[in-house]
Amino acid sequence: MRIILVTGSGGAGRTTVAAATALAEARAGRRVLLVSEDVEPLPAQDRLRVLRPRPAGDFRREFLALQARSSAALDLLGTTPFEDAELTELPGSRQFALLRALRDAAEGDHELAVVDLPPLAEALALLALPEQLRRYLRRLLPPERQAARALRPMLAQLAGVPMPAQWLYETTGRWETELAAVQAVVDAPTTSVRLVLEPGPAAVRALRTARLGLALQRLALDSVVANRLLPADSEDPWLAGLTAQQHRHLAELRTASGTADVVGVIDELPHLGRDPRGPEDLVLLAPARRPAAVPEPVAAWSVEDRREEDGVLVWHIGLPGAVKEDLSLVRRGDELLLTVGAFRRNVPLPAALRRCTVTGAGLVEGDLRVRFTPDPGLWPRTP
Repeated sequence: MRIILVTGSGGAGRTTVAAATALAEARAGRRVLLVSEDVEPLPAQDRLRVLRPRPAGDFRREFLALQARSSAALDLLGTTPFEDAELTELPGSRQFALLRALRDAAEGDHELAVVDLPPLAEALALLALPEQLRRYLRRLLPPERQAARALRPMLAQLAGVPMPAQWLYETTGRWETELAAVQAVVDAPTTSVRLVLEPGPAAVRALRTARLGLALQRLALDSVVANRLLPADSEDPWLAGLTAQQHRHLAELRTASGTADVVGVIDELPHLGRDPRGPEDLVLLAPARRPAAVPEPVAAWSVEDRREEDGVLVWHIGLPGAVKEDLSLVRRGDELLLTVGAFRRNVPLPAALRRCTVTGAGLVEGDLRVRFTPDPGLWPRTP
């Protein structure tokens, strides 16, 4: 199944573009699911279904289920359980509701799912969340610890401290399963991101941020939508001046340093002179470029063997638009903690590099080259 994640600068019209894309594809004969919390009601379409995340309902359901599973421990503490009617959602509920909706988008008999994500910065954090949470769960409650659950009472007596209850491991296991399902959707080769921008002073910066954040998460950017373009043939001097300024920013999107690879994949959508008022307006705002069955793959992070020439292995990590001053690398066990500007990711090392030490790194035109020297004590000896 093809999944398009739509995000962009705040106020650039990403929800409208998501709805227009879904409606156009449904009218073209594809079975489409639109996931959006904010979209206006759409006309009934045989091939179009709308899924609206429900953060408040999801939060209450999950909280009450967790409360029920931990009731024995809560009773010992003398707590008073919450009832459904008195619960109000907490910050973060919206993000988890969107993750569940993203997981659900991969199910069903539709051919295309269009997911209306939050603005760019929040969307990038959201897409990185499943991997981050799974890492935290594995560190705090390692799965292998569950194998000793039969010995837990004895271990508690010997250690003199209470051992984690079984319900905690069961809850952790369920969360791990759900997060893994979401991450599988994000990592799927048929998932890509569509970026909606309104050409202006901040558009190039937003594009660079998107490319860098998506590259770190190894997500494909399938196209950029330049939204609300003013007519170029106006005789009104005031409007003509605004149009000229907007088209200068559009040219910057195509030619700015580091954005050469997105030339030719910018969809231009007109400004209607008003807010979209119905399905016919949405038809005018559908990107001309139809989504391919499979997006262009993200370049692999390859390991180059240069042991014979230089005695090292070189890990090539593609980070388009990165600058040296914003980069930081820290080796922690079998992971590389990689910080690029506002983004950070703990990246598992390929198996061969785990037997090496980091001996240097350099950035060449968006290609981060990390040098690893084999550890003689760990590297296999050749006969």
